[in-house]
Amino acid sequence: MVVDGVLVVDKPEGITSHDVVDRVRRLTKTRKVGHLGTLDPFATGVLPLVVGRATRLAQFFSDSEKSYEGCIRFGWATDTYDRDGTAVSAVTKPGFTRQQLEQSLEEFRGVILQTPPPFSAKKVSGTRAYRLARKQIAVELAPVEVEVYELSLVDFQDEWARVRVRCSAGTYLRSIAHDVGQRLQCGAFLETLRRTASGEFVEKDAHTFPDLEKLAADERLDQALIPASQVLPEFPSTSVDALTAGQIRQGKDFRLSPFLAQSRAKYVKAISPEGELIAIGEARLPHLYHPILVL
Repeated sequence: MVVDGVLVVDKPEGITSHDVVDRVRRLTKTRKVGHLGTLDPFATGVLPLVVGRATRLAQFFSDSEKSYEGCIRFGWATDTYDRDGTAVSAVTKPGFTRQQLEQSLEEFRGVILQTPPPFSAKKVSGTRAYRLARKQIAVELAPVEVEVYELSLVDFQDEWARVRVRCSAGTYLRSIAHDVGQRLQCGAFLETLRRTASGEFVEKDAHTFPDLEKLAADERLDQALIPASQVLPEFPSTSVDALTAGQIRQGKDFRLSPFLAQSRAKYVKAISPEGELIAIGEARLPHLYHPILVL
């Protein structure tokens, strides 16, 4: 069975994204598996994986926006900015109002400069920050510009708040939770986190491991895959004949009819007569595309 495409996993709590990749490698019996953006071990939800030849498409998903639902716990701060960390402040009884919380959240909407958590995959002089933090080596990470498109307060009860967030890639919800606690002078950390969307992939696309294991046992795992031809919907598709498909596979440029709506797009997907994605083409001249990635 040929396994190529995108597999969206509903990541369970307590395992790393790399653990998910390893389990999917065993299920698909291929080493060609990669994730499209990590989730912390305590987090759950949408984790898209590229499988087989589709791993070559990963570069086009790096800037995908993300959506989350999370719970912020107030009263103390932790070194990891989440519930798995060690307390680094005294326990304080929160005394702010819902209105004060809303005002604090407003600071984190729009384009902001965000300092990543010390326990993160960011590199400091070539070393992952979390490796230094585990050794209790002081880590100073430079603020990064991110964008928070939506930060909604869904519920609030004294010591915790449930929020809904839609943000750019690279945004740390743990940092938002920690920084809100600092603003409200009571300390805070992220208690739960669920990713509900990663770019074009949403919860309804996601499969649990029990479901995937059953499909694999029945040799029907391909039914869980999203074909490469169906991803990246922002790239227009163009069908090519067998002769042109062969030329594209040899790296030759291909033309689009000037009468097609997508003829001026920066990238297009070249689709074979069998409906398979052959290549991603990049515009070189009006209506002329060069295959920058061939599957």
